Amino acid sequence: MTTKRGLITDSFKVVKKSRKARKRQKSVTPPPPQTEDVAKTAREEELQRLRQFDLDWKFGPCTGISRLQRWERADLHGLNPPEEIRDLLLLTHTDPEYTLSLWNEYPF
Repeated sequence: MTTKRGLITDSFKVVKKSRKARKRQKSVTPPPPQTEDVAKTAREEELQRLRQFDLDWKFGPCTGISRLQRWERADLHGLNPPEEIRDLLLLTHTDPEYTLSLWNEYPF
């Protein structure tokens, strides 16, 4: 009393691909150039440098003051903060994402 087990191929038609289809290779198209990403990455790079400045403890604590105030305090105490940070802060002094420190959103 053996029963015949049905195979999946019994209910679905077997389709064989032609040899030409197997030999064809897909052509890879490069992604289109995006100018917005370039500007976005430059901004992200600048913000990353400012975050690194916030995390560098040799310039003193950064809570409760702006990044420019921290830079000026470090300069006053002779800690030699990077000039590029000061220049970047002076160019973008109206944007709070640039002026406020990394820890600004956290309550202390």
